[in-house]
Amino acid sequence: MRMPGYRKLDFLMSMTISQTTVKQILTRCTGYLTEVSSHSLQPYRGCSYGNALCGVGCYVQHNPFVTKGREWGSFLEVRTNAAEVYLQTAPREKKWAREKLGAFSIFCSSSTDPFVPQEKKSGITKSLLEAMLEFPPDRLILQTHSAGVLDVLNQLQLLNDQTELRVHVSIESDCERLPELPPPAATVSKRLEVCGILKNAGVRVVVTVAPLLPIKNPVTFFEAIKQCADGVVIDHFIGGDGSKNGIRTRKTELYQAMWEVDPKSVTIEYREQIILLARQIMPSCVGVGQSGFAGHLE
Repeated sequence: MRMPGYRKLDFLMSMTISQTTVKQILTRCTGYLTEVSSHSLQPYRGCSYGNALCGVGCYVQHNPFVTKGREWGSFLEVRTNAAEVYLQTAPREKKWAREKLGAFSIFCSSSTDPFVPQEKKSGITKSLLEAMLEFPPDRLILQTHSAGVLDVLNQLQLLNDQTELRVHVSIESDCERLPELPPPAATVSKRLEVCGILKNAGVRVVVTVAPLLPIKNPVTFFEAIKQCADGVVIDHFIGGDGSKNGIRTRKTELYQAMWEVDPKSVTIEYREQIILLARQIMPSCVGVGQSGFAGHLE
């Protein structure tokens, strides 16, 4: 039975898109990302994929600083001066990061997708990558659900020579749909294809199975990842969504949909089973949680 309060989401619902300027684009990391990088960078505030599958359980929807009372997936703020501000502030932040942490590293991004559909027109992420070619960080992690990352392949190849670059592509499951939930931003097959193109172009690629959703054919799934990526990171909403025992996710439609596909998938034991199998198929290439996002693979 569908949980009370369920609302059917529409991936194509109308959004309020606005332009804004910012004084800061590099945020010194706290919380979950502390182990991952020195800074986070958000080209946009809000996310066009808030009404795609990834947005249903997205942890950012619980952050009032970002949402300001707005429904997740209903707004996108385009940060038009992001590249300019990066070039103004990166030297100072690089000095701080190297003194305090040993390296200037950027995670892009934790609160939006760098390659939302509007990126094709606005080019904010592309302009940031071009700014990084002028002043590169020591390490850059790009996290996306979107095939739009291929639009900046030339910039990524150039950055690859100047910084330690990883592209994280989110593929949470081999299921294209979960019961009564919207589709993903890109099909599973398309995202696997994107990984292969990036890897063949010399860009290090890591598939992030996070949050881990029910996987129907895990052996086939991880064999496919092995062919097109350099590694995989697995994380579960229990331990990953920032709340005790995953209570935030348990209140969303994602929890019920996962349970309907496989009741075991909503337990931490399911994550452990999937990790064990993944390590059998991809030895020395599997990371877990924070340490995995930081690049530690076993």
